[in-house]
Amino acid sequence: MKWKTLASEYISKHKYFTARKDKCVTPDGKIIEEYFVVELPKTACALAITEDGKVLMIKQYRHPVEEVLLELPGGFIDENELPEIAVARELMEETGYEFSSIEKVGIAAANPGVLNNYTVFFLARGGKKTGIQQLDHNEDIEVVTIPLDELKKLFLENKIVQSLHANCIFYALRKMGEI
Repeated sequence: MKWKTLASEYISKHKYFTARKDKCVTPDGKIIEEYFVVELPKTACALAITEDGKVLMIKQYRHPVEEVLLELPGGFIDENELPEIAVARELMEETGYEFSSIEKVGIAAANPGVLNNYTVFFLARGGKKTGIQQLDHNEDIEVVTIPLDELKKLFLENKIVQSLHANCIFYALRKMGEI
């Protein structure tokens, strides 16, 4: 069932955006002259709950959709970095919080017709503010805390529009027995 790649040509090569054009052949011999693939590193995000039971969310401007979105903390997994380590690092960098428990709750491919990466979902609990934000040069993140019931309401009303984060919320709430 797997296709064989006959040729690849890179259109763009960047740490966070690599695009290529592949020429492929299917198992039944059909030639696909142009199949475009965007290569991205794996990512991780977490439903992060503080010691006092509040949910940590971030507000961040997203240029492609030209809106400030309410999202979960998370980001790219560095090469050879374990997803659990990456999400703990991202939580600290974006929020200044450390967590006593971080467990994997799922994984998804955002758009496997074009993108080659996965996002790993986590539930982080026992968050305690131990540091300060250490943002990348292009990040401007506001940390907000909300009650779990408000998160569930936002989720069910489709107010969390970042699709991978909505998936993470679903799997984390299911793990917690909240849905």
